[in-house]
Amino acid sequence: MDLKKTSLGIELGSTRIKAVLIDENFIPVASGDFEWENQLVDGIWTYSMDMVHKGLRTCFANLKADVKSKYGTELTETGAIGISAMMHGYLPFDKDGKQLAEFRTWRNTITGEAAEKLTDLFNFNIPQRWSIAHLYQAILNKEDHVGDIAFLTTLAGYIHWKLTGEKVMGIGEASGMFPIDSSTFDYDEAMVQKFNSLTGMDLRSVLPKVVTAGSDAGSLTEEGARFIDPSGDLKAGIPIAPCEGDAGTGMVATNSVRARTGNVSAGTSDFAMIVTDHPLGVHREIDMVTTPDGSPVAMVHCNNCTSDINAWVNLFGEFAGLMGFDVSKGELFTKLFETASQGDADCGGLMSYNYFSGEGVTGLDEGRPVFARKPNCSFTLANFMRTNLYSALATLKIGMDILRSEEQVAIDKLLGHGGFFKTPVVGQKILSAAVNAPVSVMETAGEGGPYGMAVLASYLTNRDEGESLPDYLDNKVFANASCSTVMADADEIEGFALFLGSYIKALPMEKVATEVL
Repeated sequence: MDLKKTSLGIELGSTRIKAVLIDENFIPVASGDFEWENQLVDGIWTYSMDMVHKGLRTCFANLKADVKSKYGTELTETGAIGISAMMHGYLPFDKDGKQLAEFRTWRNTITGEAAEKLTDLFNFNIPQRWSIAHLYQAILNKEDHVGDIAFLTTLAGYIHWKLTGEKVMGIGEASGMFPIDSSTFDYDEAMVQKFNSLTGMDLRSVLPKVVTAGSDAGSLTEEGARFIDPSGDLKAGIPIAPCEGDAGTGMVATNSVRARTGNVSAGTSDFAMIVTDHPLGVHREIDMVTTPDGSPVAMVHCNNCTSDINAWVNLFGEFAGLMGFDVSKGELFTKLFETASQGDADCGGLMSYNYFSGEGVTGLDEGRPVFARKPNCSFTLANFMRTNLYSALATLKIGMDILRSEEQVAIDKLLGHGGFFKTPVVGQKILSAAVNAPVSVMETAGEGGPYGMAVLASYLTNRDEGESLPDYLDNKVFANASCSTVMADADEIEGFALFLGSYIKALPMEKVATEVL
C-alpha cells in the first residue's frame, strides 16, 4: 500500500468513533472504531473529555492494527486526514486552553429561552442544540464561566484544534454554530453585530474561523500526532482538511451536495438534508445550514431515531441468550428488520414514541420512550417491529411535509445512509413510504460519515485546479458507484400516512408521559 495515496476520515458519532481509510480509488481499505455512549450528568447530556481522548486513540490504534493485519505495514502516514463529529453543542475554553464547562451535546434541550429570543432577533430559526443558543443561554443564566470564554467550538472543532493548533472549521460545521451567509461563505455579519450589541461580546474573537471544503486548514503538528497516536508511529506534517459535522459528511457520502438533491441520515438521531434552490421562510421545525462548500441546505433534524430500536434488539438478544442461543447483534437486527417488512402497512393498531430525549419538531423538551396498543390490535412480532421502524421516522416525516407542502422544495434525488439502512431494502422502503418518493442507498451507505470525511480529505489534496466539490464527487468519487433504488407501493404509502395520523393524534400521551414518569 502506498500510504501517501490514502485519505483518512475519523468521525466521532453518537454511539461510536469510527475511522475509515480509503485508497486513491475511494475504496475503503481499513477501518477502526470505538463504541461509547453519552451520559446524563446533572441534567446535561455529555461525554467526558477523558472518554473523547481515550476513544479517539483507541479508534486510531484499532485502525493501525487493521492496516497491519491486512497489509503487513505500519500506518505511519496518510495523504490527508479529516475529522468530523456530531454537530452543534457547547465546548468553551479560556485564553489558556482550559475547558470551562462540561461538553453539552446536540441532544440537550435546555436552551429554549435563548433559542426563542435569538430566532426573534435574527428572524432566522435558531434551534436549541446550536452552539450560539447554548452560549446565549449560559449568558442568560449568568453562569460564572461566561466572562472567561476566549474560544467556543464543537467536538469536531476541538479535535481539529488539538491536531493542528488551528482554530478553524469547515463551513458546514460552522453553520451549526451560527447562521452563515452563503454569499460571503462566512458568519452572517448583520447577525454577528446584533449578537454583539445584545451581549457586549466580540463574537468573532470567540468563534472558529470559517473555511470551505478544499481550503488550507492546517497540518498535523508533532503534538497532534502524539495526541492521536501516543505510540509515536504517526508522522507530523500530514495535511488536515477543514473539520465537518456529521450532516456535511453524510451529504458527501451520498453525493448530495448539488441543488435539489437530498439525503436522510438515520442513526441515533435522524435528519434530512435538502440542498435548496430558492430562499425559504422561517420555520421552527426547519434549520438552515450549508453543504461543505457553502450552499444553503434545509435541514429537518430529529433528536431520536434508533436508540429505542437498539434497546428492544438488546432485549431480544437477552431472551435469545436465556434460551441458550448465541445470536450476534448483527443477525438480530437483520432478522427483526426483515420481520418488520411482513407487518401490516398501518402497524395493526400499535403505537410507539421513541423519545429518549426532547424533540424540537414536536415541541417536547423531554422524552420518555412509550409503547402502546389498542386492546383489539394485531399484536404480532412483525407489527411490533414495524411500529418501531415507523416511529423512528415519524417526526422526520412531519418536518419533511413542511418543506414539500409549504415551501415547495423540490427533490430530484433522495439517498439514505446510516445504521437504519444496513439491512437491505427494509429501511429504504419504509422511508420511501414516509416521503412518497424513491429512495436510493449507495454501497458506501454503511460507512456513512467517516467515509464522507475521508472523501473530503482526498478533495483537499487530489482535486484538479478549480474543480468544484459536486464535480469531484460526480466525476471521480461516485462515477462508477453501485446504487440501489426502491419505491414503496401504494398500500405502504397509505399505511404510513394512517400511522402518522394516529401518531400525531396521540402525541399528548407522550407529553403526559414526560410529566408523570
